[in-house]
Amino acid sequence: MLVTEIFKSIQGESTFAGLPCVFIRLTGCNLRCHWCDTAYAFQGGQTMSAEEILARARQLGCSLVEITGGEPLLQAEVPALAEQLLAERHRVLVETSGERFVGELPRAVVKIVDVKCPGSGESGKFRLENLEALERKDQLKFVILDENDYRYARDFLARHNVRGRVDEVIFAPVFGQLPPRTLAEWILRDGLEVRLGLQLHKFIWEPETRGV
Repeated sequence: MLVTEIFKSIQGESTFAGLPCVFIRLTGCNLRCHWCDTAYAFQGGQTMSAEEILARARQLGCSLVEITGGEPLLQAEVPALAEQLLAERHRVLVETSGERFVGELPRAVVKIVDVKCPGSGESGKFRLENLEALERKDQLKFVILDENDYRYARDFLARHNVRGRVDEVIFAPVFGQLPPRTLAEWILRDGLEVRLGLQLHKFIWEPETRGV
């Protein structure tokens, strides 16, 4: 596999925010979201075997592990790597853009799946069959740039009965571009039962810091 970085930090996103976590950031992405904060993972990286990745995760010593990117599901070995991590008693998260099918991942993996809104420049790329592959424990995430994105996400929830599929839906403002309070006020105004997600690591460290 092609790996950009492996590090231990505080999980900054999803319902696992605040917990120590080992991140396995794989290289490569086929989308170019306007607000992407990990463009450095688009290329480069180091070729590592699954055993080398597992050894590094063991060395860092943390029960929670996230496989991310870039877009991790571009690499065919990810389901097997997730299975090996699960076998070593890790709780495994996979964060993905929603453009790749998630149904090949082991059921025990917590899938954190994005739906790209218009402000990303990549809306319309979500694979609707992913909704059928999700379970209650999985999470759907919308990164919100503006009120147009918010309306898109709100309407997507209603149109596809998302709350009938997963317990956790996250609306996250684009850091530094949409004030969290504004998004919170829209959520409260419309009575949405969604979680406001902030990128906790960007409040702990400088927003551009890598490896955190």
